[in-house]
Amino acid sequence: MSQPPSLRINPAHVRQQFARRSPLDAAQFLYGEVAQRMLQRLSYIRIAPVTVLDAGCGAGHALEPLRARYPTLDYAGLDNCAALLDVARERYVAKPGLWQKLRNKPTPPVRFVQADMASSGLAPESQDLVWSNMALHWHPEPHDVLSEWRRILKPGALVMFSCLGPGSLAELRSAIERAGLATATPEFVDMHDFGDLLIERGFADPVMDQEILTLTYRTPQKLLEDMRVLGGNPSMDRKQGLSGRAWQERLLNALEAQRGHDGTIHLSLEVAYGHAWRSAAYQAMPGETRISVGSIGRSKDPNNTRPTVKPRKSDKP
Repeated sequence: MSQPPSLRINPAHVRQQFARRSPLDAAQFLYGEVAQRMLQRLSYIRIAPVTVLDAGCGAGHALEPLRARYPTLDYAGLDNCAALLDVARERYVAKPGLWQKLRNKPTPPVRFVQADMASSGLAPESQDLVWSNMALHWHPEPHDVLSEWRRILKPGALVMFSCLGPGSLAELRSAIERAGLATATPEFVDMHDFGDLLIERGFADPVMDQEILTLTYRTPQKLLEDMRVLGGNPSMDRKQGLSGRAWQERLLNALEAQRGHDGTIHLSLEVAYGHAWRSAAYQAMPGETRISVGSIGRSKDPNNTRPTVKPRKSDKP
């Protein structure tokens, strides 16, 4: 690709809108479902990570599902929203989870860090797995996030993420255009561009695939309510200020006009899934020098191999 994608997203608005929606329990109808689909994909990959970063962790909803798969994991949750992290600490720090109670064993370490995903402050080459569920599309510089993930991953370690793609919200955009409303919805990066970015940012063997999830609604009001629950609209090009009743009625009427033969209003979400291995080799940018921390003072082990990926028919290169 010619240049990395910079999205017209206001990070301050992202933090504010997610703080208003804390603890995001109501949003798990989508985020939790996508997390389960990620875990299913992860089951095909032979890894046994200890240090795991949950990037864009929110209130820590992925902690228990990850613990169920990796009972000894050393979990770190990272998010830039203080309100969500407060909930996560209250729920999980120094408290045994359900999985630990069932196993009757000590709870592995848990910590939550407030930081930008592109500047985590974590030690280089310290993580065995970076997991990120439905968070990458909320960052204005996703290419910088990928670079940061490579920096903190150990050589041969795995990154796995999900995010929204450009096919999302097609019906909402169409309604906005039909109603003649001067506003914009968020931009999203195509999964093929993410595949290119992963290679350019020092990852190997990227696997990207996507699926369209269709949400159905009995009323346009419920559709807009769910859009707010899932994070709102942090686009820098959205309508400024509060929307009046007439503006809202025009949008509701345009959505109502899209009611299908089954009597429902549809909203499409393109969910992209990606995973790749942190390459030991990296082609530095001009004027940049990178040395692997893991390579200092170590001899090469010819028998050391990276975990393998069990092929799936649905994987797309």
